[in-house]
Amino acid sequence: MKTTALVDPSKIMQIGMGFFASKTMLTAVNLGLFTHLAKAGLTGQSIKEKLGLHTRGLYDFLDTLVALGFLKRTGIKETAVYNNAEDADLFLDKNKPSYIGGMLEMANNRLYPFWNNLEEGLKTGKPQNETKTGNAPIFEAIYADQSRLREFLSAMGGIQIANFQMLSKVFDFKDYHTLCDAGGAGGYLAAQVAINNKHMRCITFDLPPVEPVARENINRMGLSDRVTVQSGDFLTEDLPKADVITMGNVLHDWGTKEKKALIKKAYKALPQGGALVVIENIIDDNRSENAFGLMMSLNMNIETSEGFDFSAADFNGWARECGFTQTSIIPLTGPSSAVIAIK
Repeated sequence: MKTTALVDPSKIMQIGMGFFASKTMLTAVNLGLFTHLAKAGLTGQSIKEKLGLHTRGLYDFLDTLVALGFLKRTGIKETAVYNNAEDADLFLDKNKPSYIGGMLEMANNRLYPFWNNLEEGLKTGKPQNETKTGNAPIFEAIYADQSRLREFLSAMGGIQIANFQMLSKVFDFKDYHTLCDAGGAGGYLAAQVAINNKHMRCITFDLPPVEPVARENINRMGLSDRVTVQSGDFLTEDLPKADVITMGNVLHDWGTKEKKALIKKAYKALPQGGALVVIENIIDDNRSENAFGLMMSLNMNIETSEGFDFSAADFNGWARECGFTQTSIIPLTGPSSAVIAIK
């Protein structure tokens, strides 16, 4: 007798109501809960006082975080003591260099309400962020405000640091001596390459408002002898010449025309045999597996006028059109990869 597998709606409900879990975790990050708990376990009453919470919902909030795996607990309700789970303690404590919560804070404070307008974005093709109300485009607004810029650079650096560390170790730098990170932000990629490849000399290249932040970071890490901070606009100027040009989460901000122009600039700045290394949430060529990469592309629809994420096949086509002869891909952490083009 043929048996028919039961069709279960649980996946539909889990994804459809996924914002319940997302907003609970984002709220905990925004409140600094995990930073408080990194110092010592706390009772619900202590958490209530430290975070300024109301009694109603307190234990539902904390126990939801237990059920989701972000907190551990002994006791129950009034007798409970809460502690961070291992991953929350490592990545969500603001006092640790491994903190990635800056990106989550931005997701909570900016992106969350904008995604409510995804439907409108899909129908109009227009950004759904601050520009809808006549404010300056996101990058223009961020770069005009030093405090927002620092917060943004910290968020970007925190979320990418594991990828930068991995790239610096798995990419073979032995035949190269110089690197320029175009759109280098806080200088973290150049720093990791220098730390893990002692023969490399690096440039972190970004707009003038970024220079003080990048210089502070490089000086704090004691790398100023091997990492140079250089200002410029990669859309209007040539890239500094180097054996390796890197771009971390840069190309997805732009439309196809600008993507090709930046790849061509990298080609011109590289020597024969030089490498362009692009770090993104590269979408699988079949466009059916890397859900995060696809959703990040939707986020570019919300945040930019023409930006989108892309597959390795897309990148290969653009790179070869610009003159590169070899391409390859290196998986990094989670949904991220590095696509590489050799001149």
